Amino acid sequence: MESRVQPTLLLGRALNQLTNPPRLWINASTATIYRHSLDKDMDEATGEFGGQEPDAPAKWRFSIEVARSWQEAFFSSVTPRTRKVAIRSAMVMSPDRGSIFDILLRLVRLGLAGTIASGRQFVSWIHEADFARCIDHLIMDELLDGVINVTAPNPLPNREFMGALRHAWGTRVGLPARQWMLEIGTFLLRTEAELVLKSRRVIPGRLLGSGFRFHSPEWPAAAEELVERWRESHTRGPQTA
Repeated sequence: MESRVQPTLLLGRALNQLTNPPRLWINASTATIYRHSLDKDMDEATGEFGGQEPDAPAKWRFSIEVARSWQEAFFSSVTPRTRKVAIRSAMVMSPDRGSIFDILLRLVRLGLAGTIASGRQFVSWIHEADFARCIDHLIMDELLDGVINVTAPNPLPNREFMGALRHAWGTRVGLPARQWMLEIGTFLLRTEAELVLKSRRVIPGRLLGSGFRFHSPEWPAAAEELVERWRESHTRGPQTA
């Protein structure tokens, strides 16, 4: 919490005191600020914050409290000559080593990437190239400020998400993971099962409304492209000087 809130407040004070402040301040945020949603999409205008939904564990509230406190610190800063944008980003998918995509694909290769828990929870994601293009768009469109959801426009249930990734790799085998398995695994990894159990059904309403068009709006095609690039990078092996 403090690692996000305190530096943001400090940056706000610094920008306020500059003679020539930057024209734009983009601050990270997270799409997890929205509630666990199986029933409706969450955009910037009508999305509902989480923390009080009856079907979500109480421990999920901490990440939402972090997101809300972070965002409040950002917008509380007085920066009249600097446009401010808080990006609520979904998981960014890239074939780089150690990325979330690399981790998910490792599970596929081991035959462990079946449906997670019920498989009904939605997954919000964005291709790395579209993420970079979104940032360029935010820089260029000076009418955009405030909160922006940075996520592909078509979230999909975990069952379909993992199925498309297995298909892209060329395998049908994927052992399912039950919730109790996830709780043990994420505890050992020192992270939270919320990352894969919470239904994030987030859409980029303001980006689409501003005319932005995604190059990779659908997960099956994005997964195919990412798998191809992952294979190419691993076929080449380590680069030498």
